[in-house]
Amino acid sequence: MKDLLAETAARATRYLDGINDRSVAPSDRAIQGLEALAGPLPEDPSDPAKILALLDDAGSPATVATAGGRYFGFVIGGSLPAALAANWLAGAWDQNACMRVMSPTAATLEEVVQRWIVELLGLPSESGMGFVTCTTMANFSGLAAARSAILNRAGWNAEEDGLFGAPPIRVVVGGEVHVSVLKALNMLGLGRSRVETVPADAHGRMRVDALPTLDDRTILCIQAGNVNTGAFDPAEEICAKARQQGAWVHVDGAFGMWAAVSPLYAPLLAGVQNADSWAIDCHKWLNVPYDSGIIAVRHPEHLRRALSAGNAAYLTQSAEREPWHYTPEASRRARGVELWAAIRSLGRSGLRDMVERNCRQARLFASRLRSAGFSVLNDVVLNQVLVSFGEPEETRRIIAELQSEGTCWCGGTVWQGHTAMRISVASWATTDEDVERSADAMIRIARTVLAGAAL
Repeated sequence: MKDLLAETAARATRYLDGINDRSVAPSDRAIQGLEALAGPLPEDPSDPAKILALLDDAGSPATVATAGGRYFGFVIGGSLPAALAANWLAGAWDQNACMRVMSPTAATLEEVVQRWIVELLGLPSESGMGFVTCTTMANFSGLAAARSAILNRAGWNAEEDGLFGAPPIRVVVGGEVHVSVLKALNMLGLGRSRVETVPADAHGRMRVDALPTLDDRTILCIQAGNVNTGAFDPAEEICAKARQQGAWVHVDGAFGMWAAVSPLYAPLLAGVQNADSWAIDCHKWLNVPYDSGIIAVRHPEHLRRALSAGNAAYLTQSAEREPWHYTPEASRRARGVELWAAIRSLGRSGLRDMVERNCRQARLFASRLRSAGFSVLNDVVLNQVLVSFGEPEETRRIIAELQSEGTCWCGGTVWQGHTAMRISVASWATTDEDVERSADAMIRIARTVLAGAAL
């Protein structure tokens, strides 16, 4: 085991040492090399060292270099050094974070992280949290808590009696609602097509003037950080109206909630603390390894009632917080370990600096591309940039050529009828040099494609 782990560390170090010297996207040849990982089901045991070598030799070249500084596709952060190291140690610990008796360390770290995040993000001090896989499951958990609270208030026990015959629940979302919210509603039996949609403005923000009359049977889903533009729904006005009318406000704040750590960007979140639940991603802007998300709920008893499985004779419960009562899963990995390490290593000032640096780098991208004559479609309020290179087909061709060229990786989107390239800056590893090098590649490739199209 000792030699194997040393070899693993050596191979992982070699991979990371070369991450910025390779194409961000894997080559066709590297992808074809994945065939070496296939083959018939093995009949006999194999040497672990040989398995590791095969996995590295065939698998590493075919990865996307999201751990490096020039990946700007989906909102994917790299892994902070302390978080990656803690992740390795957590793997060696092999803890089941279900119950305190299974891992006092995992349970304690979750409690510490909960306190820290409540303070960092300015959430109500009484808030409770569940540590889940991603924002989709955080949205699922928060909306489950909302469903439970609303029906319980109406005299219906959804956990015992199900939804057959239950009082109806209204769900109101914005015109820019993220697909993860709709997926969560689908899984909860609340339906994707039954939602009432509030139109969004030109920036993607929910229009307060278009809000319908709400009531105490309503779940209102708002957004903190639009996935295309980075825009924030006006939470202060929305939450004030919702509170007057008794509605539950759920915030999809996957990456945008982290803006709270910066005095420059915290005003974008004004009023968000007045919501009832918040979905937060940690493998995005906190830069911990996959997978890691958080659901925070103002009154934790709603989360516990919605997600608790009760008890069985063999399950040893304590009088303290039992982690599995706040997540959909029972057995799960101790993801609080790397969360603790990331926050401990950065501190408040380090996290603020990372967020502010990425936002400044997003503005640098916008400035470079605008100066080169291309259209930036959004106000760069956070870390998202949308750029159009002209006609839809031209923009799609430039994105494809950029991905193939390999200097950096950006994806495409359609924003209010315009085909655009989407740039997301969310990694601790991104330097200004990475931005300049990537912007140079974007401009060079765009000009080449457009010149060819004009001939």
